[in-house]
Amino acid sequence: MSAAVHPFWLDPMQMLLVSVGVFLLGGLASLLLGGRERAAIRVSGVAGIVGALAGLWSGCRSLVGPVHGFDIASPFPFAHFVLRLDPFSGLLVAVISLLALVTAIYSFAYVREYIGRGVGPMGFFLNFFVAAMLLVVTSDNAFWFIVFFEMMSLASYFLVIFDQNQEAVSAGFLYFVVAHAGSVAIMAAFFLMANVTGSFDFATFRVATIPSPVNSIVFVLAFLGFGAKAGIIPLHIWLPRAHPAAPSHASALMSGVMIKIGVFGIVKVGVDLLGASNGELWWGLWVLFFGAISSVLGVVYALAEHDIKKLLAYHSVENIGIILLGVGVGMIGLAIGSPVLAVLGFMGGFYHLLNHAVFKGLLFLGAGSVIYRLHTKDMEKMGGLARAMPWTALSFLIGALAISAIPPLNGFVSEWYTYQALFAAALSDSWAARIATPIAAVMLALTGALAVMCFVKAYGVIFSGPSRNPHMAEIREVPRPMVVGMALLAAACVALGLAAPIVAPIMGKIAAATAGVPQITLASGIMLIPGNAHQAVLSTPLVAILLLAMAVLPLVLKAALTGTGRPASRRGAAPWAAGYLPDSHMPVTAASFAQPIRMFFRPLYSMRNDLSRGWVWLACAFEGFVAWARRTEPRWDNEIIAPVVDGTENVGRRLQAIQGGDFRIYCLYIVVALVVLLALAVR
Repeated sequence: MSAAVHPFWLDPMQMLLVSVGVFLLGGLASLLLGGRERAAIRVSGVAGIVGALAGLWSGCRSLVGPVHGFDIASPFPFAHFVLRLDPFSGLLVAVISLLALVTAIYSFAYVREYIGRGVGPMGFFLNFFVAAMLLVVTSDNAFWFIVFFEMMSLASYFLVIFDQNQEAVSAGFLYFVVAHAGSVAIMAAFFLMANVTGSFDFATFRVATIPSPVNSIVFVLAFLGFGAKAGIIPLHIWLPRAHPAAPSHASALMSGVMIKIGVFGIVKVGVDLLGASNGELWWGLWVLFFGAISSVLGVVYALAEHDIKKLLAYHSVENIGIILLGVGVGMIGLAIGSPVLAVLGFMGGFYHLLNHAVFKGLLFLGAGSVIYRLHTKDMEKMGGLARAMPWTALSFLIGALAISAIPPLNGFVSEWYTYQALFAAALSDSWAARIATPIAAVMLALTGALAVMCFVKAYGVIFSGPSRNPHMAEIREVPRPMVVGMALLAAACVALGLAAPIVAPIMGKIAAATAGVPQITLASGIMLIPGNAHQAVLSTPLVAILLLAMAVLPLVLKAALTGTGRPASRRGAAPWAAGYLPDSHMPVTAASFAQPIRMFFRPLYSMRNDLSRGWVWLACAFEGFVAWARRTEPRWDNEIIAPVVDGTENVGRRLQAIQGGDFRIYCLYIVVALVVLLALAVR
């Protein structure tokens, strides 16, 4: 298809360039508007919507189509500017654009809270941030990849420190240090590959054979570098501090899509560039191990939080772990020569990558709406908000159900495929996979149970029960643009679950193209199939119908048995209570409602109590594990990261001594440098 014959909007690469250009121009215009802050909000938001729509169109057209490229000559042979849109990078472009579209709509009202504090620079950094992410996932040259990666990190750093308070600046500095430490590891990995191939082009990396053990060193360096950006444990220490510090719509982008670029980088290097099928089995086991640890500890840390944005940030660690479980199984499948296992694992990971972006973006926007009205992130100061903010409560509830993997929403579908991938790997010919994957499946089940507990707590404390805010009477629903942004993501949570028989084959094609193996059957009609119908089948539309029937059937039966007519009521008459005057003890309570059931099932309750007394040590062990996790996590920060940060600050302060501001001293420095260089040249 030639761009000279067909309109430019039919070419995904040209639409991607339009998207990037609109984001950059919109950000620059927002910055130049200066004191006209309301105009800056409108310009930044409109540019975000237009750029996101162009990017969404480009990404969706790339999901199942051929690979598209863009190439510009460079005066430097190592800096060959090449962009590449394949199905996997197209998926990331679509996800980034979707979240950018929603946050742009949300920002029309939300950013008004920042008027007087520089909304023009905020719009600049936000649009610049999205453009950099789009260029990172499509760059096909190591030099430009690092350049755009640094641009992305720098833009997000300025968003983290935007409030300019001590907490934000401290969180931003920690994020800056960890992000650039990760960049150093990524650069080292690319330099090792370039040393073997003689080029920085990814196309050269793909066809080259990196000898062992250099390929394993490259993989570990890339995993650590991109793992720091993804927030895997123990490299997550920046995430629960940086995400709460940023504005909420920026937090949605950082948690919803930026950390996914870490997963993208791991797959890019381990599968696309190195070729995991030519690698070692332990690569997949390594990813599986860190995925399992991150998923469990992420939700354990979240359970202890009372800051709503910190709670959501720790759940990002948890869900990155779930994504890595699928990616790890896919890499194991490539290593043992099982294309079905490879596609099933990558498909589960990629599907959860998309789903997490949607429901985590929704939850951060919901949290932002609550903070917008209450001006606090402490859940203990909330309560009863469902009455004052019904649309926010409903949206947050959908996001909470989705992240808890409750059917038929989208989080359930991707976790179901991840389970099926783990079960299939447990039946493979590899003894290491047969040992590791059942353990990972158990840890995934534990993660799911704890996630449900955490979001029952979060939703109940924030939106249910009595209000604990003295200004509850003044609280009302957020403005319409914020409601629309949340509603779009809530609808996406439902659609990606109910339409799973349509979405799953597309994700399977992306997984197969990424792994370089044939496609497998992942859906038939309204049924979901994990490659083999004898292993398991699932129908989310049917599950939705059954759940709806469970809710409607009692009402239908009641109407059929009692009739539709209502007896005439006597207004103003005193209630009749079987001859007794009504008092406060007569209304039905939970205890009185359960009393007949407890009497009927007394043997089962007695058995439960006996078992509870016999297994009380499990509860003690879990409490001890949580206490150990809370004690252990700060040690990495206090004993490793903090000394490095303090040392860097000390070196900087010492170097300030040579900057006295005296022009003569600077001339002396130049003379000394010239003498040293002359001596080296003569020698």
